[in-house]
Amino acid sequence: MPPRSPRPIDSLDDDDYPAYTMGRAAEMLGTTPAFLRALGEHRLITPLRSEGGHRRYSRYQLRIAARARELVDQGTPIEAACRIVILEDQLEEAQRINEELRTGGRPQPDTPAPRRPGQS
Repeated sequence: MPPRSPRPIDSLDDDDYPAYTMGRAAEMLGTTPAFLRALGEHRLITPLRSEGGHRRYSRYQLRIAARARELVDQGTPIEAACRIVILEDQLEEAQRINEELRTGGRPQPDTPAPRRPGQS
């Protein structure tokens, strides 16, 4: 038996780990698998595929999908909702970069690494 590492990597703590099937993700979001497929078609999120070809979603992707669903529930067309979420993410990243520049290039503590919807 190989020796155990001092701190095993727990994939359940990883926001990018594709832990959720399409059915489970849709259930958690209170939506349909078709809604998740539409988000993929509009390039908001790109789920990973299992060896069998099934879509798998991460917690990060589910948060992005939940934000898009909020907008759609408020009457925003899905294509516009996807674009809004992408623009919100770009704004957040620009603000983070501006803050880093203001502090002399030193990232602030607790600043997550930048990510973009659709580039998971």
